[in-house]
Parts: sequence; structure tokens; C-alpha cells
Amino acid sequence: MSKITEASRDHLADGNFAFPKERKEPIHDAAHVRNAIARFQQVQGVTDSERDAAWKRIQTAAKKHNVELHEQDWRELA
Repeated sequence: MSKITEASRDHLADGNFAFPKERKEPIHDAAHVRNAIARFQQVQGVTDSERDAAWKRIQTAAKKHNVELHEQDWRELA
């Protein structure tokens, strides 16, 4: 995965995060989209409705960055 510095992360728009309010799980490139999917269940302190919204953002980013997504819902993640 491509490294992102703290300074670069600070300059990412909120829309480039799966969880923009918390600025958790950047999804600005394919590698980070895959990482956000892999770490999705590890995110703490968010509601199910926030997870639903984050999943939609991840789906959009996956399509944009040509990342294959097998799950239709975050609840399907193992």
C-alpha cells in the first residue's frame, strides 16, 4: 500500500475518508480502498448508520479505483 504522511492525510478532503467525521480510513486510491475494506470492522466509536454511509462511500471509491468488491453490505465482511 502506498504510504501517506500525516501532512498529506491532513490535506485530504473529508470526502476522501470512509468515515469523514472521524477522518478514519482514507479511500483516495485503490490501495487505501482495499485497506479500508479490510479494516472496516476494526473502526470503533461509530454507529451502524455511520457504517452504512461509510460503506456507500467505499463502494463508490471502489468503483472509481477499479477495486473488486464482493460484498454488497458491510455486514457481510468476515
